[in-house]
Amino acid sequence: MASKLWEKKTRVDKDIERYTIGRDAEMDMFLAPYDVLGSMAHATRLESIGLLSKQDLSELLSGLKRIYADIQQGKFEIEEGVEDIHSQVEMLLGDVGKKLHSGRSRNDQVLVDLRLFTRAKLQEVVEEVKHLFDALIAQSERYKHVLLPGYTHLQIAMPSSFGLWFGAYAESLLDDMQLLLSAYKIANRNPLGSAAGYGNSFPLNRQMTTDLLGFDSMDYNVVYAQMGRGKTERIVASALASVAGTISKLAFDSCMYTSQNFGFLKLADQFTTGSSIMPHKKNPDVFELTRAKCNKLQGIPQQITMIINNLPSGYFRDLQIIKEVYLPMFDEMIDILVMTRSMIEQIKVNETILDDSKYDLIFSVEEVNKRTLAGTPFRDAYKQVGLEIEAGNFTPDKQIEHTHEGSIGNLCNAQIQALMQNVLDGFTFDKVALAQENLLK
Repeated sequence: MASKLWEKKTRVDKDIERYTIGRDAEMDMFLAPYDVLGSMAHATRLESIGLLSKQDLSELLSGLKRIYADIQQGKFEIEEGVEDIHSQVEMLLGDVGKKLHSGRSRNDQVLVDLRLFTRAKLQEVVEEVKHLFDALIAQSERYKHVLLPGYTHLQIAMPSSFGLWFGAYAESLLDDMQLLLSAYKIANRNPLGSAAGYGNSFPLNRQMTTDLLGFDSMDYNVVYAQMGRGKTERIVASALASVAGTISKLAFDSCMYTSQNFGFLKLADQFTTGSSIMPHKKNPDVFELTRAKCNKLQGIPQQITMIINNLPSGYFRDLQIIKEVYLPMFDEMIDILVMTRSMIEQIKVNETILDDSKYDLIFSVEEVNKRTLAGTPFRDAYKQVGLEIEAGNFTPDKQIEHTHEGSIGNLCNAQIQALMQNVLDGFTFDKVALAQENLLK
């Protein structure tokens, strides 16, 4: 069995080792490419202050690039008995790898790995949120003239439209994207150089690694850099949870609207499943699972909060457990976004919903407003229409004209798209890509 980076003479008990390591090796596979990138930047910094020779740096960078390529090709693994990603990489580098850990702790190594991972995965999430946003806007425009009943308290209320319905979820994603941008800005700060949380005596150039890794800035205070562990994950998870909340509501609406009692929407057949006993069934299983997955994701910020609650400043092993709930949530979120977009792109709407007389009453407010515009005081008009409804004498006029911003007749989708683009312009993806390209060339 490989020795630990911290091991001296005393060998650890196998049961204790199993308990303390837990799923760390499994979770560290998420971090593998980012651990290598962080090590490349750190090695370059060590050479700049004379802790590595130019030959040492050349050997390390060559070895790290080889490991990075293996990771990208699926050829890398953390061997049995190796404690974590850091140990595996250092071992693969041979004797020169023993010099790599100068001036850093596994604490700030994990910190930078998590920041690099988070930044990269947030980019994937952002791209998929934008794709779903575009699909919703497209359907909003396609069906903007098709009316459907609006509900309050699950009772028919006023006229709505599919343009409004699809567009509402698009604008909700705009707010979610703003939260993703805030989370990205918090995650895109360099903690490397904090060591165990108190810096060290080597004259490290932290701005160098900040630039090499494409960070916007650094976590300056080394104690705070360590305090950011867990806090950053909670903030990012909360932003993802906001996206999940939007999609969960969309999934609930879609499940309800596809039922025979509503009949507003029809899912493409491939997104439904049948019954083992009822031959007529086309169940909205994909949207139901989407709703459940989203609800699960919304619980992760609270899980992280409970792990980090009541910890003083400094590092504690408690923080290791965060990775188990945090790292996998990005791929699940991306999977949800891809599937939801596909369903929205192929969904069909019922264009004759309001032909059913049971929806006549949704036009009562339109009638009240019409009489008010003709000179009847609003309260009197309200009472007149209410009495006609009670007497069974109400005849709706289904021709409606809504012109104000964000209404049936004026969706403002172009303005919503402009706001979304403004948020997207705040992400520094190009800067990050260039930094990584320069590091690997």
